[in-house]
Amino acid sequence: MKKIFLIFTFFCLAFADNKEIANALNKNIQELNSIISTSIWNIKYENFIKYQQTKEELEILNFELKKDNLTTMQKELINRKISSLKDQMSLLKDYKDLNFIKLLTSPDKVNNLDKLTNPFLIISALSYIKKIKDEKNEQKNKINEFNFLVEKLQEKNKKLKELVRIQPTIKNIQNLKKSDKKLEEFNQVLQLAFVSYSVYEKMVDDEILRINEEIKAQTIRLISILVVILLVFILSFALKYIIKKYIKENERYYTANKIINFVNISFIFLILLFSYIENISYLVTVLGFASAGIAIAMKDMFMSMLGWVVIILGGSLRVGDRIKVFQNDTTYIGDIIDISFLRITMYEDITLNTYLQTRRSGRIVFIPNNYIFTNLISNYTHHGVSTVWDGLDITISFDSNYQKAMQIVEQIVLKNAKANTELARKNMYKLRNEYSIKNPKVDPRFFMFFESYGMRISAWYMTNSYAALLLRSNISQEIINEFNKHEDIKISYPSQNIYLAKNEKIDFIKGQD
Repeated sequence: MKKIFLIFTFFCLAFADNKEIANALNKNIQELNSIISTSIWNIKYENFIKYQQTKEELEILNFELKKDNLTTMQKELINRKISSLKDQMSLLKDYKDLNFIKLLTSPDKVNNLDKLTNPFLIISALSYIKKIKDEKNEQKNKINEFNFLVEKLQEKNKKLKELVRIQPTIKNIQNLKKSDKKLEEFNQVLQLAFVSYSVYEKMVDDEILRINEEIKAQTIRLISILVVILLVFILSFALKYIIKKYIKENERYYTANKIINFVNISFIFLILLFSYIENISYLVTVLGFASAGIAIAMKDMFMSMLGWVVIILGGSLRVGDRIKVFQNDTTYIGDIIDISFLRITMYEDITLNTYLQTRRSGRIVFIPNNYIFTNLISNYTHHGVSTVWDGLDITISFDSNYQKAMQIVEQIVLKNAKANTELARKNMYKLRNEYSIKNPKVDPRFFMFFESYGMRISAWYMTNSYAALLLRSNISQEIINEFNKHEDIKISYPSQNIYLAKNEKIDFIKGQD
């Protein structure tokens, strides 16, 4: 009896221990279920399973509905169930064709970024690197989340096996089978996901490495180009310093400075052009086809560019020269203040033309460089010559002492034009070294002509191109002052005489206020 009691006691204690272990296992399984149930992947899977089960139930009910031995109430009950199942399927339609392999498998290729051909693409390349890194991390996070779910399923499966060993109930066995099936499916998907991700990761890393190498190459090229451009600027500043030191004339210095700037910009443009053009022959072909259309559409611009070359190399016009141009029945006289690549900029001054015609001055006039090919430009100060001929006419009456008047005019003009005459003589000798000048005389010249209302004295003299109006004004004042001192000299002007009979009276008609 005692032996039987001990055996019974042993079985009771063992049963109690198994019950406590089973309770602990059930508690652990419930905790794992709560974690697993929150996983988005498990939710998708459960909804997919539920959709399949609902679909199977619906097929069974449709089959039952076709039986002939059903009563009206049974048919109505089946129809209600079918309607309810259809509503459930409508809610779960997004999980109809759930494919974990498709969702977790990484892309089989990476969209390769085009080759970097210039430094401006570095920013887009860095942005692309960030994009594919984010995509890779996103894919990795998805796999890690799924892997965490699989680990929890494995842990749950292990607990279920222990529970079945202790409590081999039908429910526990069914839960274990269900867990085994899910775990097997998830393990297969996870293995494929790991394999595809490793391949995808390698492609992404290779692409990032390639882009980084190209960024490095473009950076080195950019630094090299900047260094060359810096050297070009340093050389241009050195040349400007030299010409400023040795060229004293402002006009020559300005022209040399313009040429250096043009060469500098052209050289930098060529450096950038040949540094970033991949196919020079392609560029030449395109330019060859486009040149005809460009030449027609931009004819005036190209002619202005050619005109600039002619002006700079020919030396016919320089900054500071006084010129006269004619356009649309209007004459403009002024000083050149700039010669750019496309146009000449002139500042209009007060001249005899302003006094006689326009009555306006001080305007900035822009003259296209191609103007020199189609129109006449008069240069008053070509090659440093700052004097031009100017003429002054004064008419005296027929009964005046014209010889005395001529002598007075000659004395006044010779006195006022003496300095300009000497300057013009020196400049004329300089011009004879470059041009064939048959008559280099620059002394004042005087003429007298018959006119309808008197004798006209015409005096011609050399005057400063920039102060011709002032000298003319001074000479005119002195002549008038001197003529007024002599009663036998009278200035003539158009007039009309009225001769009346001795006894004839003139009645004036007065206007009424």
